[in-house]
Amino acid sequence: MSSTSQKHKEFVAEPMGEKPAYVVLGQFLVLKKDEELFRDWLKDTCGANVKQQGDCYGCLREWCDSFL
Repeated sequence: MSSTSQKHKEFVAEPMGEKPAYVVLGQFLVLKKDEELFRDWLKDTCGANVKQQGDCYGCLREWCDSFL
C-alpha cells in the first residue's frame, strides 16, 4: 500500500478556488469526462495552468474509473 504525501494531503484538504472539491467532480461529470472541455473549464474558472489541468483531470479520471 502506498503512502500519501503531505503535499497531497494538503491539496485535497483545500477547496479549488472558491469551489469545494465536489463541485469540481460534478463539473467533470457534467462535461462527460471530456478532457479538452474540462481543461478549458479549469483554466477559465480558476486559472489552472497546463500541469494543474492535467493533474486534476488525471486524478478525477482515475477516481471515476475506480469508483463509478
